Amino acid sequence: MANDPKEVETKPAEPADNLVTTQHTLPSGAGYTATTGRVVLREESFTDGKFDGFKAKAEVFVTAYTLDGADPAERPVTFAFNGGPGSSSVWLHLGVLGPRRVVMGDAGALLAPPYALADNHETLLNESDLVFIDPVSTGFSRAAEGEKADPFHGFTGDIESVGEIIRLWTSRNGRWMSPKFLAGESYGTLRAAALADHLQTRYGMYLNGLMLISSVLDFITGDFNPGNDLGYVLYLPTYAAIAHYHGLHGDRPLADVLREAEEYASRDYLWALSRGSRLTAEERAAAVAKVAGLTGLSEDYVDRVNLRLEHVRFFTELLRSRRQIVGRLDGRFTGWDADSGREHFERDPSMSAIMGPYSAALNHYVHAELGYSNDLPYEILTGRVQPWSYKEFEGAHVHVTSKLASAMRDNHHLRVHVACGYHDGATPYYAAEHTFAQLAIPQELAANIEFKYYEAGHMMYVHEESRLRQSADLAAFVTR
Repeated sequence: MANDPKEVETKPAEPADNLVTTQHTLPSGAGYTATTGRVVLREESFTDGKFDGFKAKAEVFVTAYTLDGADPAERPVTFAFNGGPGSSSVWLHLGVLGPRRVVMGDAGALLAPPYALADNHETLLNESDLVFIDPVSTGFSRAAEGEKADPFHGFTGDIESVGEIIRLWTSRNGRWMSPKFLAGESYGTLRAAALADHLQTRYGMYLNGLMLISSVLDFITGDFNPGNDLGYVLYLPTYAAIAHYHGLHGDRPLADVLREAEEYASRDYLWALSRGSRLTAEERAAAVAKVAGLTGLSEDYVDRVNLRLEHVRFFTELLRSRRQIVGRLDGRFTGWDADSGREHFERDPSMSAIMGPYSAALNHYVHAELGYSNDLPYEILTGRVQPWSYKEFEGAHVHVTSKLASAMRDNHHLRVHVACGYHDGATPYYAAEHTFAQLAIPQELAANIEFKYYEAGHMMYVHEESRLRQSADLAAFVTR
């Protein structure tokens, strides 16, 4: 007798890649192909030690741009992602690298909704094919049906899954012999540095270069917990830059202000903090006056916080007399808080400024121009990845400098581009300089690292002059 259909156990259909391809033309007249959609991420499955196939674990959203007719052996390819953790790749995609870009205005001159998209004449697609990757739970990327997302929400799971997408795309598109680059922003720089080592050791995939935009490879450089004074020291030049932007250094050139702040931070400030109660009254008064003068804060405030300026407290305090707060991602932006007496602002005004334009642009662009439809919300920046797991660093601070150094020692041709915004209060430029100064590489490889600086913030490309210079700098790095 046949089984009752109601009793037959049914399994969900195995997911399949869902990709859409469209044709476009660059302002130069060159044609290119855009391929966008979700790629199924599978892992090998074993039962009692026996291989029993590949199991779908996630569906990862990818947007790739390839120049038509290019020679794969000569044409570079750049894999790009942002950070968070919890960020999609929208910022690099529509901010500086991709063939289309957001038009949103800038600090003090923001445009009104619904904003606009424009051709990006300076797109890196002129020099390199581009692959934008949204890690699991960001963008349209999700765990596969019946699977948990938690394994992807942590340092190792993230590195392995993004690395596997890079391997898959490279193999399926016949690009193993192409020059290969990674471009990461913020936490994406930590991911990129770790990936350089992972791709080499796991797959034998050696890269040509890393583009680290708003770099943070060692979390201790931004740590304000008791017992660690390094964060206060490394943030000081950024505080001085932000104070300068808001007119608190008069007509002094920014370069002079930064030079003074760096000199003080590198010697006397660190010494003063390390002395603690051993400072004489005169030494303490001199330190208070110096820090106040550099940062634009009152001597009374600097004294009350014991010479230690935590970053969000600084952004909330700097323009308190004007009833304004300044941005963390970009200290050029200002806003208002509901309570002008609080210590920590409620929202970052620079984040508020960019969320609307980039969200509108991405959702329009993917559906209307790239022809991809999905009813899921595109997670621009999500908290659903929290708590992010750093179990690999239990008892230690999070850092990947040893991984980057190992990758560079093994691959002598691996070059690193570090892009810094002077007004970036999330990943300060002086902290990046400190981190790379500690990199365990021989002097012969030091020339493989270059720094570029911009008078803007974390997403320095929202500042038009910086966007143009950064685009030229990235193009030069890829084609060198």
